[in-house]
Amino acid sequence: MNEDVFNMEVRKFLKKVGVTSQREIETAVRAALADGSLAPDATIKARVTLTLEGLNVSHEIDGDISLG
Repeated sequence: MNEDVFNMEVRKFLKKVGVTSQREIETAVRAALADGSLAPDATIKARVTLTLEGLNVSHEIDGDISLG
């Protein structure tokens, strides 16, 4: 395995995950604020599940996102 190539591929994947996740969160929060289903000072519970197919890996990451 080429460590440099592997590292770069992991970083590219994580960048894609981060950018896409942020966009989805922002879109959902703005829509919920607009329709009144979310308070402007709410805290949202978030969960991401990382699955590595063929490697029998499933890892959950939980966190809170505060709107202020």
